[in-house]
Amino acid sequence: MVEEKDLDVRSGAVDTAQHRGVPNLNSFYRRLWRYGPLIIWAALIFVASTSLLSASNTAVLVKPLLWLFPHASQATLVAIHFVVRKAAHFTEYAILALLAARAFKTSSHELLRSHWFWVSLVLVVAYSLSDEFHQSFVPSRTASVYDSLIDSFGGLTALALAAIRKRSEVTK
Repeated sequence: MVEEKDLDVRSGAVDTAQHRGVPNLNSFYRRLWRYGPLIIWAALIFVASTSLLSASNTAVLVKPLLWLFPHASQATLVAIHFVVRKAAHFTEYAILALLAARAFKTSSHELLRSHWFWVSLVLVVAYSLSDEFHQSFVPSRTASVYDSLIDSFGGLTALALAAIRKRSEVTK
């Protein structure tokens, strides 16, 4: 017999999956919406850690600057390339941190919701360290603790700004 609590009020469908030990699809889709972007972004960072985005492959992104600045020296272009690559480290982990904060702030687990800042930061630091470890096995890449620090600082900066924003919304 179907009980009233098993009815999906919005669609009028009966949820008999609960009786067979199958998780509720609404719960699955909420988790997918919450954690999916975080997982996809982490996968993109992993792919970026391969030789695909090594320094030799990203140098072509700086070459158009020669058209804008035809008298720029090779040393200037190398410096710009270095700054762009480090800014990319900072930014990609800032985005990872914001996606982690988004996932954990809305989690169904109270521990994750109440400690979203620290859980997100630990995830960012751990992932940045594992990313650099992964790069140590890629011949065209070099692992650097300094890159991991830049990554972690990018995540910390984004989380701090998110916390400030959340705090200002609460006080309004």
